Amino acid sequence: MSDLMQAVDALVERTLPLPPPGVRASLRKADDLTQEDVANALGVTRVAFNRWEVGAAKPRPRHLAAYAHLLRRLAAKHPDAAGGYDFTKVS
Repeated sequence: MSDLMQAVDALVERTLPLPPPGVRASLRKADDLTQEDVANALGVTRVAFNRWEVGAAKPRPRHLAAYAHLLRRLAAKHPDAAGGYDFTKVS
């Protein structure tokens, strides 16, 4: 396989840091969590968390890993709220 084809395959198979913003909010709400609840658990302000949830900002690596973990756990608990999103692609 050529280097070009390998580069294309790697791009297609990459993991995404977070699901789309609408899925993030749906999962949080499905578990009756407020933005404040999640922000406090992650050690950030509600405003910072809101920016992550709506996709206006990206969490720093340590927060990103914890937030992605939370979303995967919520998706397992509330599969309907995940809207069919494939969480195997979330890092």
